[in-house]
Amino acid sequence: MSSINNEAPTKTASLWRNRDFMLLWGGQVVSTLGTESSSIVYPLLTLAITNSPTAAGIAGALGAIPYLIFSLPAGALIDRWDRKRVMILCDIGRGLLVAAMAIAILLNILTIWQIYLTAVIDGSLFVLFNIAEIVAVTRVVPKEQLPQASSQNEAAYGVVSITAPTFGTFLYGALGRAAPFVFDTVSYAVSVISLTFIQTPFQEKRAATERNLRKEMAEGLRWLWNQPVIRFLAILAGGMNFAMSSMPLVAIVTAKQLGAQDSQIGLVFSIAGIGGIIGSLIGPLVQKRFTFGRAITMITWGLTVLFLAYSVAPQFIFLGVIAAVSFMLITIYNVLSISYRLALIPEELQGRVNSAFRFLAFAFRPLGMGVCGFLLDNIGSTLTIILLACWLAMLATFALFNGAIRNARPLEQAAAD
Repeated sequence: MSSINNEAPTKTASLWRNRDFMLLWGGQVVSTLGTESSSIVYPLLTLAITNSPTAAGIAGALGAIPYLIFSLPAGALIDRWDRKRVMILCDIGRGLLVAAMAIAILLNILTIWQIYLTAVIDGSLFVLFNIAEIVAVTRVVPKEQLPQASSQNEAAYGVVSITAPTFGTFLYGALGRAAPFVFDTVSYAVSVISLTFIQTPFQEKRAATERNLRKEMAEGLRWLWNQPVIRFLAILAGGMNFAMSSMPLVAIVTAKQLGAQDSQIGLVFSIAGIGGIIGSLIGPLVQKRFTFGRAITMITWGLTVLFLAYSVAPQFIFLGVIAAVSFMLITIYNVLSISYRLALIPEELQGRVNSAFRFLAFAFRPLGMGVCGFLLDNIGSTLTIILLACWLAMLATFALFNGAIRNARPLEQAAAD
């Protein structure tokens, strides 16, 4: 049921009838529910052990650092290896990691160092899995349905964003600190099973040739750098991630200052998830209604204003509303950006170019998380928010005046060339 060759299903077939896409989609929805349920607990757990936002920021940074180290070689390797096997092995490894977290909590031997080590290893496995997953979508979905597939993915993740934080904090508070990690372990098992039953190969057959890892990485970077729109999107995403990656920690610290309990913090993130669903539904409409450049520019300015609003929220519940509108804009941005670049990248370069894009897009995440934790500890939440909002305003200005973004062709025209 591949989307790249003549064996694909008819192009008018609904994605809901695409067996392999539904297996991929369904497995990742369950897995993401488990991951998000435990992810909301990590900062709470770190703060409970250390009482330090800096330590929580370091844990987040360590989870993002593997993208800086491994994303470029990972993309080249993903184009060589059996992508489905990589995804299965990564999920098995990540499942074992969270199982070890649950055991350590139950035995009361968990330390901040285990949290740090788990963040590094889990982040490394996520790099491989995530790049392979992005490419897998292009194999099981026809190219013209990529915007719908991206929208369906974002809609499902939006639902997960609503349920997971409240569910995770409920498990954490009602059943014990280990419960979210036990559930996450089960969710990885579901993902492994769903991947096993997918029939479509996640790569085309290629003749065996002599391989040069450095040359292959350079090919991916070169292709990306020669595409002005894709290049700027990657740089813009990197700059935005510097600030936006700190948003959960900012929201948690600010909510606690406003008197929120752990379960109420979960409610904040559940409200935020509503925005993700709305964004996934209107993302394709935005793509049709506005030019690509205008949509990207409006989103970046909108995120700037919303981030600044965190500093004036009168009650913790307003943090959820602000985050919901932010997630709506981020989801629309993802639908536009992902579908645009997936449609343009040649199949044989998918892994390398997507890894190069993610290398640039996630390059500043570890630094942003670490800097945010340090700033929260030393200058307080209000000044931290203002500084990060100024950073976002600078990026929005660059997007406004960038000629490649302003004159970007519609997706259909760009993909046809």
